[in-house]
Amino acid sequence: MIVVMANGYARRAGVPVPNLAGKAFGSPEMMKAMQEMAAAFEDDVTQALIPFIDSHFRTLTDRDHRAMAGLSMGGMQTFQVTFDHLELFSYIGGFSGAAGPMVLGNEKLDPKTSFHGVLADPAAFAKRVHLLWIGVGTDEPGRMKAGLEQLHTSLDEAHIKHVFYESPGTSHEWQTWRRDLNDFAPRLFSPLAQ
Repeated sequence: MIVVMANGYARRAGVPVPNLAGKAFGSPEMMKAMQEMAAAFEDDVTQALIPFIDSHFRTLTDRDHRAMAGLSMGGMQTFQVTFDHLELFSYIGGFSGAAGPMVLGNEKLDPKTSFHGVLADPAAFAKRVHLLWIGVGTDEPGRMKAGLEQLHTSLDEAHIKHVFYESPGTSHEWQTWRRDLNDFAPRLFSPLAQ
């Protein structure tokens, strides 16, 4: 299992760090820089990290034995990487973070177009993804909690099989993520995921 932690900023070699001082979150410059970092991170995971792990450690290298989860920004990155590469992953977890604009913005899930349409056919998605898991603390900041609740509702409405877990009385903090991992981990590679 690959666990992506918060602050997973990635840059391509030789590309300077963008100067975003004074740029508002959501500004075109900020969004472009975040998209470039996300693409670099995705390439690092799929083209460097996974091949390195599989060539240096005794792993089961098929998608049915590979999971990825992340917390906060790592949850958003997890959704991007895994949904773009369902040929590599079948267990997906977002701990207080998933789906970027759907969680922090007002964008609503459209199963036919969101994530390049991988959710368009719920039955086909369920055959490929053994576990789609989303967790949030009940006391998380408003936009985060509301966005993840909206994503959960949208997945329900689209008949996308998933697990939604709420950590009681916790915020965007380690206690939430400990509880998330405690619920998520036993479901990996087991009949509980089904």
